[in-house]
Parts: sequence; C-alpha cells; structure tokens
Amino acid sequence: MAKASGNDTWIENWLRMDRFSTYLEVAGGSRTRALDLYDWNAKLSAAFLHDLSHLEVGLRNACDRQLAAATLPGDTHWTDPATLLALFPIVMRRNKLTGRLHDVNKIPRSNVERARTSAATKPHAPPLPGKTVAEIMFGFWTYLLADAHEKTIWVLHLHKAFPPGTDRNRLNDSLASLRRFRNRVAHHENILRGSEGERRRIVYLVRLLSTDALEHLQANSDVATILGTRP
Repeated sequence: MAKASGNDTWIENWLRMDRFSTYLEVAGGSRTRALDLYDWNAKLSAAFLHDLSHLEVGLRNACDRQLAAATLPGDTHWTDPATLLALFPIVMRRNKLTGRLHDVNKIPRSNVERARTSAATKPHAPPLPGKTVAEIMFGFWTYLLADAHEKTIWVLHLHKAFPPGTDRNRLNDSLASLRRFRNRVAHHENILRGSEGERRRIVYLVRLLSTDALEHLQANSDVATILGTRP
C-alpha cells in the first residue's frame, strides 16, 4: 500500500493531473488510495497483456492454418501477392458521408504488405511466411471476423477454426471489444471498469480455439487473482 507523505506533489508531475484525477475520483479524494489504485491498475494491465498475448498468438495461428488452403498455384503462402489480392480483392464502394469511392479491402491488404516488408530479411528474397504472420497486427485478425468478410473469409475458410455452430456475430463482437480493451492496456489507460467482462471474453475465445490452451492459460493467468485484490 502506498504511504501518504507531506510532499507528494511528484505524483502530478510524474503522472499528470488529468490522469491521476481519474483515480482520485474513484478513491473518493484519498491520494493514498488513488496511488494504490494506480499501481493495482498497472499490475492488472501487465497480467492482461500476458493473457491477450496468448489469445493473439493462438488466433493468428488458427487463422493462418485455415487461410493456407486459399493459396493459389504459384504462391507459397496466402500472404503472397496473388493470393492476397484474391482473398481481399479491390472492391470500390461509396462513402455515405463523403460520397467518395474507396477500396474497402485496401487496409487489410496494406496491413499484410507492411508485414511482408518488415519480415523480409534479404533483398529480393520473399519473406518467411511465419515471420510475416507474426508481423501482422492484432487488429487485422479481429477484422477478419467482421460482417464485411463473412462470405469471402468466414464461410470459405475461418469457420473451420472454430467449433461447429460458432456464432460469428458474437465472435466478432467479442474480438472488437478486446481490440479496444487491448489498446487501452497498451497505452497505460485505466481499466478500473469492465475488466471482469474482458477477462470472460478472453476465456470464451480461447475455449473456442483450444480447451487445452484454456487449461494452460487459466493455470498461469494472474488476472482473476489481481481483480480480487482491488484496493
């Protein structure tokens, strides 16, 4: 537990008042409890990053295994240019707000193309598929389950990564929520509210992918324990 001192103005200088004020409000104005909450929040965030990393790696590998079936003749992996374009073709739609046409698949293609560039180890040599997959950001994998990819990605490929009858809408909603939550954790924002719900979403998603992986995760996760020690 943090100890109050006669000179603790360093807190505002270190954290900024706009950040610390959130904890002060929750702590009912107690600076000691607010600092305890801040440290607790940091520990909880670190524990969540452990669990989220397990989910991210498992999700991307499950998706990679299924998308491999889409690899076109002449390509060695679905991230190669021809197959990538086949999976995410140029589809022009008009933005309802601006009236401008835009390619709805440009972002996912760009995400993979950047990953290929980052994964390249030798000039003019194709990057290793495993390294490319590891370079693709979490957001890409979560967006694969969105409505826009239902017929082209989910129905043809990704439904096979989950148990029969898995509700894609629930899957998509859970991943979208965790994507936003992960961004908050990664940017050291407060997760004082809603964390138990996100913990349950992680459990739900990992269970869909692998009950063995879930057993391992639950045996090694500190999230539930830390949640129970909130100041």
